[in-house]
Amino acid sequence: MSIIICLVSCPSQEVATSIAKELVEQGLAACVNIVPGMQSIYRWQGSLCSSEEALLIIKSTLERQEELKSAVLSMHPYELPEFIALSPSAISEPYAEWVSAGVKRSI
Repeated sequence: MSIIICLVSCPSQEVATSIAKELVEQGLAACVNIVPGMQSIYRWQGSLCSSEEALLIIKSTLERQEELKSAVLSMHPYELPEFIALSPSAISEPYAEWVSAGVKRSI
């Protein structure tokens, strides 16, 4: 099973915590780290914007990626939520096994 790491920016610590808890409870993520106080600079609808956000670092599996993405997009308050899935080129086998065991398969 391939491990993925997904990045999702959130408008607040509260939103990030809510999404993270739900993803772990649903078995779509084995672990979600929340990095608070992230400053984002971006262009949105023609304007230069700056926002303080919280970053979710989600550990899951390639097998659950589409379900994970759907869940994040359905819970996220942004009009255009960030969802970036990365495949690490190196990961310790015990950690990969832990992530795989923590992500429940669809019934």
